[in-house]
Amino acid sequence: MSTIELTKHNFDDIVAKNDLVIVDFWAEWCGPCKSFAPIFAEVSEKYPDVIFGKVDTEAEPELARDFQVRSIPLILVLRQQVAVFSQPGALPASALMEVVEQAKALDMKKVLEEIQRQASEE
Repeated sequence: MSTIELTKHNFDDIVAKNDLVIVDFWAEWCGPCKSFAPIFAEVSEKYPDVIFGKVDTEAEPELARDFQVRSIPLILVLRQQVAVFSQPGALPASALMEVVEQAKALDMKKVLEEIQRQASEE
C-alpha cells in the first residue's frame, strides 16, 4: 500500500479504523525527511495490511504539537490506537521493517493491561 496523507481531519478516523498505523512526521524543508521518504514508501509497499501515513508538520502543526514532535523525521507507531513506538531520525529500511514486525507481534492484551495498571496507580 502506498502512503497516505494524514491531517487533523482524517487522523483520528484512520487510527480508529486500523489496527496498525505507522506515521512519518516530516517537513518539506527537512533534508533527512526527503532522504527518508523513499525508504518509508518502499517499506509501505511490503506491508499492504498496515497503514503508512505522512504528517506534514508545517501544514499540520496541531498534530505535531499533540504528539510533541520536536525533531523530524519522527516515526510514530500506533497499534489499536495506542502509541507503542516513537523515534526521531531517519531509519534504514531494515530497521523500519523490524519496527513494523515488532509492532505486529505485540501482545496488545498485555500492553492494554499494563496501561490500565499504571493508570490505576496514579
